Amino acid sequence: MLSYRHAYHAGNFADVMKHTVLVQLLQYLTRKATPVCYIETHAGAGTYDLQSAHAAKTNEYQDGIGVFWNDVSLPGAMQTYLELVRAGNPHGKLRQYPGSPVIAQRLLRAHDRLELYELHTSDFALLKNECRGARRVRCHHGDGLSAAIAMVPPIERRALVFVDPSYEMKDEYQRVIETVQRMHRRFATGVYALWYPVIDRRLVDSIRRSFEESRMRHVLNLELLIETDDRRPGMRGCGMVIVNPPWTITADVQPVLALLAERLGRNGSGACNISQWVDE
Repeated sequence: MLSYRHAYHAGNFADVMKHTVLVQLLQYLTRKATPVCYIETHAGAGTYDLQSAHAAKTNEYQDGIGVFWNDVSLPGAMQTYLELVRAGNPHGKLRQYPGSPVIAQRLLRAHDRLELYELHTSDFALLKNECRGARRVRCHHGDGLSAAIAMVPPIERRALVFVDPSYEMKDEYQRVIETVQRMHRRFATGVYALWYPVIDRRLVDSIRRSFEESRMRHVLNLELLIETDDRRPGMRGCGMVIVNPPWTITADVQPVLALLAERLGRNGSGACNISQWVDE
């Protein structure tokens, strides 16, 4: 049974990192006039109330989006990301946090398409309600890792596949890698973005080896650490693996990751890294 609810963690440091990168990818893809298909395998609830009992239990957003809430000038896509969060809080107080489906809806155009998958029954109901009336959006109640493979190649011939699981199940690390590999074999030109937590460095190393051994030609890894001491338990960072990354993203995201490491690092121990896992 699934027990993970992102409402406990909405707006935390990992959300700030992953959603800023997502904004960057969507901005890149929408520069061309041709339509884009956005596929998300773990869509969540759509929007999160940061004053709810779930969020109040951890208050993780205070050390994430809360750090930047009053900033007026941020680098690159991070400024757009902050403006998207503020758009959902018109009275100026940080209360609502948009999940990736909402961010994608706000950045994509009328002729783009969104296919959103969520397995958790309660979160799916919230997601469906959030997306009601949006003709270009389809919400699916089911296992996105299994279902999304059949979605590619899309009729648009351009797509961003966002894979953001909870890693609640022991086999999920391997499943997500295999899913991305299978989708890539069916649709080699798609952009695939895979988020992962940094809890055990050995798991991250295994993800890297899997991509190195794959037939994918362009794989970029972005990593943010808020705690560099790997002897302490818990999530001390997160990363994004991007297959077929935009050629400008390294230069665009470097100042953003550096700022996140500086502002979100615990006791000055933040760090970031950008590396090519696989190149031509």
